[in-house]
Amino acid sequence: MPAKKVTVVTGGAGFLASHMCDQLIERGHRVICLDNFITGKKANIAHLLGNKDFVFIKQDVSRPFKIAGRVDYVMHCASPASPVDYLNYPIETLLVGSQGTHQTLELARTKKAVYLLTSTSEVYGDPKEHPQKETYWGHVNPIGSRSVYDEAKRYAEAAVFAYRRTFKVDTRVVRIFNTYGPRMNMNDGRVVPNFICQAIKGEPLTVYGDGRQTRSFCYVEDEADGILRLLFSSEPGPVNIGNPGEFTMLEFARQVLKLTGSKSRIVHEPLPEDDPKQRRPDITVARTRLGWEPKIDLEQGLTRTIAWFRSELACAGKKKK
Repeated sequence: MPAKKVTVVTGGAGFLASHMCDQLIERGHRVICLDNFITGKKANIAHLLGNKDFVFIKQDVSRPFKIAGRVDYVMHCASPASPVDYLNYPIETLLVGSQGTHQTLELARTKKAVYLLTSTSEVYGDPKEHPQKETYWGHVNPIGSRSVYDEAKRYAEAAVFAYRRTFKVDTRVVRIFNTYGPRMNMNDGRVVPNFICQAIKGEPLTVYGDGRQTRSFCYVEDEADGILRLLFSSEPGPVNIGNPGEFTMLEFARQVLKLTGSKSRIVHEPLPEDDPKQRRPDITVARTRLGWEPKIDLEQGLTRTIAWFRSELACAGKKKK
């Protein structure tokens, strides 16, 4: 039997990356997961710790590190990703996007491995083009509070393409749009956990601004599948992976209320600085070159996610008692 492919996943204990670890192992890979648990959780990978094809290393990838033996793929997924997290860890966010990207690109270069960077739709900023194509350069405030994440990812993309041109590293860049599902951090400040937890608890749902700003939500299994399709393709990207279904925040809040059966009311608060007014991916490249598009609709995905949050909140309640 041929040796299993070895994939290094940085930030592998995070919400989305832990699902990619699952799918890689299901596809027959050996996974080496690196995380320092700033925002990742051991609980996200606890079910994998006894698997012979899964190795966990506690590591800040902004600092030098080495991986012994063969490496076929490097997926750089490490970074705080929610506004609450990257505003709490602004320097760490900048370093993992800069030094962390350099360290992981060097790993891929020396191992002659395929390299994938998980970038973000945040590189489009508060977009003037809608929906957003990969050719759009974005409208980003480079010194605003959100810039620590936006600019870290924009720098990381530039570094990836510099290594591709200079050292011929076989690279991929994915731009991830809003993703949701089980293993999201309940307190990370993003709209899905905010609305679901508020609805389950009977608290008011907090809508920022007038609620007419839009987002597109992709279920985590679909998102992970799209990213892995890009990894195993020959497409360098950047490629948008997200769900093109677009909802206003008010529409989304009402859907959460309907599916939870909550009687919570909706309250409005001021819009955060540089918060995008609209966000929807053009996924033509993913459809035509990767054969990918999302399969799980919002109602189905939210139903699964709500069930997971109910279970987590129930467990948290028991621990307090």
